[in-house]
Amino acid sequence: MSTPITAAAQERNLAVFLDFENLALGFTGSKGKAFEIDLVLGRLLDKGKVLVKIAYADWGSFREYTKQLHAAGVELIEIPKRKMTGKNSADIRLCVDAMDLSYSKEHINTFVVVSGDSDFSPLVSKLKENGKYVIGLGMKKSTSKLLSDNCDEFIYYEDLGAEKGAAAASSDTKKIPKTKQEIYFLLFDAIRALQRENYEVIYSSLVKDTMKRKRPSFNESSYGYRSFSELLEEAQEAGHIALKTDERSGTYVVTRLDYGRRRRRR
Repeated sequence: MSTPITAAAQERNLAVFLDFENLALGFTGSKGKAFEIDLVLGRLLDKGKVLVKIAYADWGSFREYTKQLHAAGVELIEIPKRKMTGKNSADIRLCVDAMDLSYSKEHINTFVVVSGDSDFSPLVSKLKENGKYVIGLGMKKSTSKLLSDNCDEFIYYEDLGAEKGAAAASSDTKKIPKTKQEIYFLLFDAIRALQRENYEVIYSSLVKDTMKRKRPSFNESSYGYRSFSELLEEAQEAGHIALKTDERSGTYVVTRLDYGRRRRRR
């Protein structure tokens, strides 16, 4: 059994492999729902740098999704119709590519298999044998329990963005000036990401690194702040977060995020 790679132990570098046909099956019959790659990548950026993004399908059958995948920098691998290549051709190609990357790129320590197909369970086991941390992601109705139980961690697509949406709909939104909502929401999203990943101490430098990972163009000076600490101090004064100063380093540590929390009725 492999030892999970914790966030504290080393930075996660992720490779994402999407079995798109299987994912699309999960959306069949889902009224009002359509696949959004940004939700998937946004959640994975909570965990580390996404270095590889590859999706496999007969793209002639999924043309409506190719534009958003291209925009997100996902490499699209064409798998001809199953009648021509056999039922498991996409699965085989994905497994071969994942194992090749596992052996050739030691710095990639986390593999994400976006599928609910139990056929990927042997791949997950082999990746774990090679010391990789494996995350699965799929739809609840179309995910095999064999696959979800075999991964180090499994994320259901339906859960993505739920917390973010609830916070954005919070009455607290009215308390933030429109000119600052963009940077504040990015700040809150980064703090939540670190909380989800169970960081015991959330240093200000970790928060800023996470914000830049989620939005590489981020720079606090573009929003009129002289330093990142000034942004944190303002958020604390507004009652959205709580800070303390680390005795050793003298830097800020985020101890609480109040934005979006439900208030108890008195």
